[in-house]
Amino acid sequence: MTQGTHEPGSGERRPPSRRTVLAAMGALPVLTATTSASASARGASGTAAAATAVVDPSARRQTIRGFGGMTHAAWAGDLTVAQRDKAFGTGEGRLGLSVLRIPVPENRADWSRDLATAKRAAELGATVFASPWNPPAHMVETFVHGSQTNARRLRHDMYGAYARHLNDFNGFLRNNGVNLYGISVQNEPDYAHDWTWWTPGELVRFLREHADSLNTRVITPESFNYTKTVSDPILNDPAALANVDIIATHLYGTPFTNFPYPLFKQKGAGKELWMTEVYHPDSTSSADLWPQALDVAEHLHHAMVGAEFQAYVWWYIRRSYGLLREDGHLSKRGACMAHFARFVRPGHVRIEATATPAPNVHVSAYQGGSSIVVIAINKTTSPVSQQFALRHSTASRVSSWLTDASRTVARQGTTGMSNGSFTVTLPARSVTTLVTA
Repeated sequence: MTQGTHEPGSGERRPPSRRTVLAAMGALPVLTATTSASASARGASGTAAAATAVVDPSARRQTIRGFGGMTHAAWAGDLTVAQRDKAFGTGEGRLGLSVLRIPVPENRADWSRDLATAKRAAELGATVFASPWNPPAHMVETFVHGSQTNARRLRHDMYGAYARHLNDFNGFLRNNGVNLYGISVQNEPDYAHDWTWWTPGELVRFLREHADSLNTRVITPESFNYTKTVSDPILNDPAALANVDIIATHLYGTPFTNFPYPLFKQKGAGKELWMTEVYHPDSTSSADLWPQALDVAEHLHHAMVGAEFQAYVWWYIRRSYGLLREDGHLSKRGACMAHFARFVRPGHVRIEATATPAPNVHVSAYQGGSSIVVIAINKTTSPVSQQFALRHSTASRVSSWLTDASRTVARQGTTGMSNGSFTVTLPARSVTTLVTA
């Protein structure tokens, strides 16, 4: 990603035209304990019934690292003190982010630009990682790439120096109180009109010959739209794969059908799978536009259930189309993220749940300790009566939070459960987070 895609901005760095991204008031949730399947029949007038969503804690899937966003002070300005706490705090009205992505500037003089936000995020328990757009200028050469006559690439005789550059940045942060969880080799090497290109062969060579010298976790170069031609060669090269800790990608314009990654399941044992950058569905609409913002919740659902990512990272945290508005207040898109980020914390495990109990109703579930978090998204224009059955559950009550056209991560009631079952009326065009206790 580059600064300002589709954006006006006097004095800001302007990229070339980039990419086409996939496009996109009900009643108060009513929670009732359920003792029989009859509760899943059609309820009050105008409320559609859905099949029971079965949640099975014994069927464990991926461990969640967290949900996060990017700060890039050079391109979008730094977060303020209050905005850092809003983004990474977990209380009411906060985003609850647990991952922060920062850039690796090519010039050492710029290394402190994002330090203040990184330090505060780390203090609040967030995982911090970094991605480079370009190596230092003296390591780069130009070449012809299709119609681009001034394309840039890392000189092959500079691979070792580049690894030392990444290590030096990691050391700078460590010496200033931030321990990077990992560092990427390159941001979007397959869409690099405005930064540094790498071929799949060059990426494999660097990882095979130099990644073992990096003194933090190694994150693979991040394809801009989950182009498997970037990561497949890494997974298919045992020496390169041995030096990698995290397979990473972006999801710009990636259809949900391309979210699963069979080769990773086959060869990625012991590696993490992260989605490290996206905005969705666009960067031109207000982040408060509803129900368009609900597309963010659906995107998160498919990223967790279909792709089985362990981390999901937004582009700019603060932007007109971002998680925080320019005034620092939580946007509707940010609210959809908060339904995941605040309640599904690092170390939670996604567990099996009926993913689509009705058309355009999406359910995912997560376990942390003895508590289960269920996130239910209703994209239909009518309320849906949704029964949940939690297998082997001893929980006695469930609390809920709701976002719809008029409410924003608003705490709702608490109700009892009967033998692991309860029913919720999901308002039209809404996302609801349910937490058992």
